[in-house]
Amino acid sequence: MDDFHARQHQMVSLADQVFEALEYDILSGVYERDEILTEGKLSEKMKVSRTPIREALKRLSMEHIIELSSRGARVIGILPSDIEDIYEIRLQVEGLAAARAARNMTEEDIRALKEALDLQEFYTLKKEPDLIKNMDSRFHQLIYHHCGSTIYCDMLEPLHRKIMKYRRVSISVPARAEQSLAEHREIYEAIAARDETRTRELTTVHIQHARDSILGRV
Repeated sequence: MDDFHARQHQMVSLADQVFEALEYDILSGVYERDEILTEGKLSEKMKVSRTPIREALKRLSMEHIIELSSRGARVIGILPSDIEDIYEIRLQVEGLAAARAARNMTEEDIRALKEALDLQEFYTLKKEPDLIKNMDSRFHQLIYHHCGSTIYCDMLEPLHRKIMKYRRVSISVPARAEQSLAEHREIYEAIAARDETRTRELTTVHIQHARDSILGRV
């Protein structure tokens, strides 16, 4: 790779890293709704040039979680109406993806799912909401990634990520954390048994409960 293309690759990689970091901070609530982000302040905070910041802000604008203006980038984040839309889509699609996972996951994939479940149980007992959220994400990501459809995965994974702040609030309530764990355990057992119908049904119920819990707190 020549020097020019090496520099281009490095810039793309850096822009991706900046985008992911800013997206995470916005979706997790580090930056509040209506807060103004400027290239200068972000460049100073993240210790990178303005170019990857500018590229990341353009991408975030296309994701509709910020709004660009002459003053800078206004944080929009995720609105209650967005949450309703996200769960409407998940209710239609996620059960299908989970049923496919029951059909397609290898024994190694299922062991990885069990490891995520075991860690979720450990952190639920310890009452560690951030770590519970991480394992909740891991559990769902494994299902998305191994359902055998890149279309389903590319649709569901960003939707799950966009509501991370609200998922954390929900599972900060011990009763919901325990209920979510029990539901994940049932889904895991159905997948391990290769029971596609039961996996789909259990997943749909789990998504309904998650939606009700989150919408009751926004």
